[in-house]
Amino acid sequence: MEMPKSTIGVPELVVENLEYARKRKTYNMRIALVYAGLIAYFLVVAYPLLWMVISSFKSTEEIFNHSWSLPHTWLFENYVTAWNSGISSYFLNSVMVTGMTCMLTVLVSALGAYGLSRFDFRGKAFILVICLGGLMLSPQVSLIPLYNIIQKLGIYNTHWALILPYVAYRIPLTILLIRAYFLSIPKELEEAARLDGCTNLGILFRIFIPMSKPILLTTVILTAYYTWNEFMFAIIFIDDDSLRTIPAGLMQFRDALQTDWGVLLSGLTISAAPIVILFLFMQKYFIRGIASGSVK
Repeated sequence: MEMPKSTIGVPELVVENLEYARKRKTYNMRIALVYAGLIAYFLVVAYPLLWMVISSFKSTEEIFNHSWSLPHTWLFENYVTAWNSGISSYFLNSVMVTGMTCMLTVLVSALGAYGLSRFDFRGKAFILVICLGGLMLSPQVSLIPLYNIIQKLGIYNTHWALILPYVAYRIPLTILLIRAYFLSIPKELEEAARLDGCTNLGILFRIFIPMSKPILLTTVILTAYYTWNEFMFAIIFIDDDSLRTIPAGLMQFRDALQTDWGVLLSGLTISAAPIVILFLFMQKYFIRGIASGSVK
């Protein structure tokens, strides 16, 4: 006998359970679609990186003839050749430039963010507007005047020709991120420190900096990612091949090796590895910093 489709006479608890089951089913379907979309996006983003790593173990001939297969013979010597052919100096230059840029950017930005978040002074709003304006200024727009300034300062063809522009272009965003996080720190902690005789710099380095590790490490990741992969300044402001960073050096590297693609892809893998490893180790702080600092 066919059961009636109407819920008349059905206990209220059964109706509620049926309604809950329908909502739960709809929710599960939406979650499944979201996960499917995220997996598809991950495959689109990760596959080129995976292809680069696999192809770095192939010869040039095998890359062109068997692009989608695993290597028949894993050529680990591609990495040795790439490292000995110049990647080592480019890598060390990038490490030095990136490290100095991150250190100076975070230090200057923390000092600026502390002043903008804890002190009231004339022109404070104007400085914030300048920081916002700095986010709208493209590096390409200021390339010619910046080139002239670097020439007059006498730092052309030195690492400082890269470090100082990188710091200048990362400070506006970094100040805004750190300032937003500093505003969330209770003022009672600052007042208690002042009662104990702590100076303004003491409050910054003993209270604000230790409590702001998530946002500080977030800015380190963002600055390192920008600096490590920057190409335009690295090509224009550096002429000496021994001073080039990885993005600029790999272009010369390709010509020097007569497009040995297996070795070139090994160099690209070496250049990409530090940023990937950095993010994997700091992703916990990165997510916390973005969530609790930049959205406030």
